[in-house]
This record gives sequence, structure tokens and C-alpha cells, in this order.
Amino acid sequence: MLKKERFRRFLDYFTQHYPEPQTELHFGNPYELLVAVILSAQCTDKRINQITPALFERFPTPESLAGSTVEEVFLYIRSVSYPNNKAKHLLGMARLLVGEYGGEVPATVEALQKLPGVGRKTAHVITSVIFNQPTMAVDTHVFRVSKRLGLAAQTAMTPLAVEKQLMAYIPQQYVSKAHHWLILHGRYICTARVPKCGECPLTDFCRYYEKYVAKNKIGAEIPLVEIPAPD
Repeated sequence: MLKKERFRRFLDYFTQHYPEPQTELHFGNPYELLVAVILSAQCTDKRINQITPALFERFPTPESLAGSTVEEVFLYIRSVSYPNNKAKHLLGMARLLVGEYGGEVPATVEALQKLPGVGRKTAHVITSVIFNQPTMAVDTHVFRVSKRLGLAAQTAMTPLAVEKQLMAYIPQQYVSKAHHWLILHGRYICTARVPKCGECPLTDFCRYYEKYVAKNKIGAEIPLVEIPAPD
């Protein structure tokens, strides 16, 4: 099957069944989403949503966070992955946000990537979700699912390579939605260790299913390079 046809089927299914996908991170404003996404690197959204209510109550603004200490921030986020580094990132992010941007979350990828703890993936999440820009954030779910479905080539060995291939075929108006579609599909159906092919509605064009499951090799894994979250 041609790649163009795989993308068409992918878009047809999700635009019909999940036309308005949303991030599962809980937030009330751009600052809160920025904090949540920084914390979510190599951690589950469920865990982040458990700790952010108390964090946001204590630090409701960039200014309040900027005036804190690494030690205090750590107390609120110690149950997430890499809490020491993330506490430093959050404090540095808040201080730069206040000092350089007047406490406002910038709207460009370039400006966002100057903030501590913000890499390309995080910057793309913010510009996509908050500012509705056609940026594709490639995390482990997007990386894995896009290659299994055949939307990205097996030779695409980096998040940036996968991002470029997805952007070449997905119309701009669907880019931010496609990011969520791929993440949610990877989180609940196309899981890393044991994909739930029996529940998947995309098997008619899935390269993984065609190559392994349909040939009675259930449980076999496509030789992917699993990478940690890019940020």
C-alpha cells in the first residue's frame, strides 16, 4: 500500500470518530500547561495530573514559582520521574519567563526552546495546543505508532526524522489533532510491549499487523528503536 493511502485512511478514521482530540494533561492556562508538559517527560499524564493541583495552588503564577527554591519545588514533584532535574528546570523556566517575557508564555518554538526544560517536543506541544499552530510533537507514542502504521519509515531513526515525514503528508489543519490521535492510540491500543491488535480499528492498513499478526506471528515485535521522550 502506498504511504499516501495509509495517511488517507488514518485521517479518514480519526476525523470521523475523534474529530476533536484533547490533551489528557489538566491545565487552566498556558503557564500551567507549560509546567505540566515539562513534568510529563518520561512520566505518565496520570501521575502529572495527580501532583499538579497542589503545585498550582502553591505556585499559581510564574512569579510565585520564580520566587521559590529548588528544594521547595522538589517537595511538590518528588513522585515524578527525575524530580531533582525537573525542579531546577521549573525554577529556571519561571525566572526566565518573568525576566524575559513578562510572565507570558511565548508563542514561538524558538523562544520556548530558550526556557530551561523545554526541548523541541515540549515547544511543539505548547504552540499546538495553546496557539493552534501546525507543529508536530513527536514523543515515544508518536514515534512508535507512526512507524508501526507505516506512516513513517523504519529507517527514520530520530524524532525529527519522523516529524518531517508526518508533516510531509498531513494537511496543516490536521497536524495538531494528528499529534493527539497518535498519542492516544499509542497509549491505549498500540501499546509498546503488547499492542492490542484485536481491538484496533486500523489493522486494514497497519504495517505491523500485516507483517506479523496477519501471518500468525502474534506477539512478535517490529524491530523498532524505542527511545525515551525527546525532552
